[in-house]
Amino acid sequence: QVQLVESGGGLVQAGDSLRLSCAASGLAFSIYSMGWFRQAPGKEREIVAAINWSGDSTHYANSVKGRFTISRDNAKNTVYLQMNSLKPEDTAVYYCARARSSVIGITIDQYDYWGQGTQVTVSS
Repeated sequence: QVQLVESGGGLVQAGDSLRLSCAASGLAFSIYSMGWFRQAPGKEREIVAAINWSGDSTHYANSVKGRFTISRDNAKNTVYLQMNSLKPEDTAVYYCARARSSVIGITIDQYDYWGQGTQVTVSS
């Protein structure tokens, strides 16, 4: 059974930090790029960050550069998103996804497996 399970979301105040985790099972993990997306109410799903298979190449949306950090532990089949200096506009459901290849993907169609999402709410 293929599973991507996100955890770590919650309600925080502006300026706080959260660390999201995404545990993968039932699918190949270490040779594929991974990504974090988010979707706010009434908005399209957008890329937040992505990381290649080895973890030595990353991509960030301009809106989170310098505040968020994506990382992975291939031994644990887990990808992380460290979110610092959170802003109310970061409020969204955050999804992790596995890319279709080992190179970084920044569009939705480059990903084939998705988690169920975890809610992040940042109050002002």
